Amino acid sequence: MKKLLLFVLTGCLFSAFVCAQDPKDTEDWSKKPAIVTPGCKHTPPSDAIILFGKAKDLSNWASRSGEAKWKTGYKKMTVNGTGDILTKEKFGDCQLHVEFRTPSKVAGDGQGRGNSGIYIQTHYEVQVLDSYINETYYNGQAGAIYKQSPPLVNTSLKPGKWQVYDIVFHSPKFAADGSVTHPATVTVFHNGVLIQDHYVLKGPTTYAGVPKYSQHGDMPLLLQDHGNPVSYRNVWIRKL
Repeated sequence: MKKLLLFVLTGCLFSAFVCAQDPKDTEDWSKKPAIVTPGCKHTPPSDAIILFGKAKDLSNWASRSGEAKWKTGYKKMTVNGTGDILTKEKFGDCQLHVEFRTPSKVAGDGQGRGNSGIYIQTHYEVQVLDSYINETYYNGQAGAIYKQSPPLVNTSLKPGKWQVYDIVFHSPKFAADGSVTHPATVTVFHNGVLIQDHYVLKGPTTYAGVPKYSQHGDMPLLLQDHGNPVSYRNVWIRKL
C-alpha cells in the first residue's frame, strides 16, 4: 500500500512539475532562418548559383587545360570529345541540381551507353548512364556512387528523355595531420525518387582499387566527358 501511495504521489508531483513549465521555455528565438524564394516551373531558388542556365554560356566552366569547349545549344550543353569541364568556382557542402539527357539513339551497351558522370569536389562521382533496360554492374549504373554504392532503385527514363538529379553533399572533414574526422556523405534523388540515402563515402572515386581519402578543401564540380554525347541543362548549386 505504501509503495502504491508513493507511486501515486510521485506521479502527481511529476505532472504538477510538467504543467508548471512555461511553453516559452522550449521556443528557439536564437537564429532567424534566411528567406529564400523557391523556384517555380523549373527555375532555381533565389539563393542558387546558376552554373548553366538558358544562355549558351560556358563562362562558369573551364577544361583541364583552359577554355571549356563543349557544344552549346539553346538551354543545353553537350559532351563533344573535348574533355571534362570543371566549374571555375570551388565548393564545399552543397545542394546540387543537374538535369541530363542520354542520347536518344542507342549505341553500345553496359558502360558504353550514355556514359558521363557528375564529380562533386572533382573527386566523388554520381554516375550518369543510360540505365533503361541496360545491364551493367550495379554500383556502376545510373545513380550509383561509382564503384561504391548502387542506387536503391532504378528510376531511369527512356533514352532521349531529360532526367534530374537532386543531390545533397557534405564534404569530408580532416584533422591537421590529414586524417579523416568526418567522411563525406551524399543523398541523391533521381527523377524525384530517393536513390542514395545519406551514403557515407569510403573515399574518392577510383576505377580500380580501394578508395582512400587524401586531405583537400573546397574543390570544383566536374562533368565528365566519357566519349558519349550526353547533354546537360539547368545546372545550379546552393552552398550549405
